[in-house]
Amino acid sequence: MNFALILLVLATVTGLIALVDKLFFSKKRGTDKKPNKIIEFAYSYFPVFFLVLFLRSFLIEPFRIPSGSLEPTLQVGDFVAVNKFAYGIRFPVFEKKIFSIHQPKRGEIVVFRWPPAPEYDFIKRVIGLPHDKVSYHNKVLRINGKTMTQKFIEYTTDESSGNSVVKYRENLDGVKHDIYVRSGIPSYDFDIEVPDGQYFVMGDNRDDSADSRFWGFVADEYLRGKAFAVWMSWNSHTSSPRWSNIGHFIY
Repeated sequence: MNFALILLVLATVTGLIALVDKLFFSKKRGTDKKPNKIIEFAYSYFPVFFLVLFLRSFLIEPFRIPSGSLEPTLQVGDFVAVNKFAYGIRFPVFEKKIFSIHQPKRGEIVVFRWPPAPEYDFIKRVIGLPHDKVSYHNKVLRINGKTMTQKFIEYTTDESSGNSVVKYRENLDGVKHDIYVRSGIPSYDFDIEVPDGQYFVMGDNRDDSADSRFWGFVADEYLRGKAFAVWMSWNSHTSSPRWSNIGHFIY
C-alpha cells in the first residue's frame, strides 16, 4: 500500500512538472538553454514511475511468501506473480473496484487485504464461495455435502518449522493440490455457511495457517489478485535460490 502510494505521488508530481514546463516554460526557454535539474528529472523519470505504477496496479504485482502457511504448494522465500485484473480493475492505492471481470474459483490462490488489519496483505487458497456450506471434521473438508478426498503421499518435514507432517493430495472439487497435516495437532472442526460477497480461505499447511477458521471471511472488496506463477525463490537457510521452484505455475 505504501509503495503504491509513493509511486502515485512520484508519477503525479513529475508528470505535473513536465506538463507545466511543456505548456508554459519550454518555448520561452528556447532550445539553447537547458532546463534545471528538477525539470530534467521530471522528464526522465515520469515515464518510469507511470509505467511501474500502471503495471503494478492493473496488470502484475510481485508478492513474497512470508510464511509456511501454504506449504507444500508455496514456500517461504517464493516470489509469486499476481494477476491484478483477474477479479476486476481497481483504482490504485485505494483498491476501489472500478468494474468486475471474474469471481474467484474454488481452489485458486488469492492475495487479499487481511480483514483484521487491511494494511497487510495475506495469501491463501479459496475454499468456500458465497453461499457454500463448508464443514471441516477430522481434518477433512466437506463442501455442500461433498467430501474433498485426500490421498496419502508421504511422511515428510515442514521446511519452515521443521515439524513432522503427513503430505496428502487433496481433490478440492476437481482442483488437485498437496497439503500438510500434523498428526499430533487436534482438528479445529467447524460447520459454516459462507455469506454473500464473502470467501472462506485456508492455507495448504492445515495445522500451521492463520486463516478464515480464526479471523473470518474475506470480502470481495478486499481481493487484490490471483497468484499464478513463481518467478523467483530464495532459500534463506542455504542462502541460495531454489532452482526447482522457479518458473512453475501455481495450482
